[in-house]
Amino acid sequence: MTVIILFAVFLCGAIVASFVGVVAARLYTGQSFLTGHSRCDACGTTLSPLSLLPIVSFLASRGRARCCGARISPLSPLSEAVLGIVFVLSYLTLGCTAAFWAMLGALSLLLALVLYDLAHQILPPPLLYAFVGMSTVVALLTAVTHQDFYDTLLTAVCIGASLAALHFFSRGRAMGLADAPLSFGLALLVGPVATSGFVFSFWIGAVVGIVLLAKRPSGSRMGVEVPFAPFLACGFILAYFTQWNLFTYMMVVPH
Repeated sequence: MTVIILFAVFLCGAIVASFVGVVAARLYTGQSFLTGHSRCDACGTTLSPLSLLPIVSFLASRGRARCCGARISPLSPLSEAVLGIVFVLSYLTLGCTAAFWAMLGALSLLLALVLYDLAHQILPPPLLYAFVGMSTVVALLTAVTHQDFYDTLLTAVCIGASLAALHFFSRGRAMGLADAPLSFGLALLVGPVATSGFVFSFWIGAVVGIVLLAKRPSGSRMGVEVPFAPFLACGFILAYFTQWNLFTYMMVVPH
């Protein structure tokens, strides 16, 4: 029975991710993400139900559109798999509680923000505010005491303020201003491990940045502009589901 429940939760995550991808793709384009048929990005052909199956349709078609043979971005099945996995991890962590359902809502909004940031390097305010609001609900539901919530809120304010300061002092060159409220929401979402998640975000960003710089054509002096929202999301979510607390590992225990 447990395996069936976990599979159902994973499938729910994959389906939600597929819908979230549509929302991110159609937001601010004048197209409704609640009505209308999905079409092939390459030739405009209306996609059949079989072509819309999360993950399965991509694997069955070997990453190419059935209608015209155009290559399909692996970002869609990857996001579906990732959201399915984090849905399962959320269930294993929180159980079937109110906090679990709030967490699913927050994670879905986070995926929409990441996908939109990857495509446009900007975070849409409606999704951002909704994410912060849902993360606040998660923080309230998971806090054991009022003091726990206040501590989480204080940490979130400090983290958000630090990124806002980085934005202003660098005049927007080092960090986008929208990353400040995003980090604030992420800190609320993960609670006690927020500081570790913040550090992980910069570590992950540094590793990816080094790889991208190494792949630049020889002699090129052009900079590489990479959205930071995916790194923030990865760092905080990694800290939450692993419960890795850097400060615990860094403490020296006297003999």
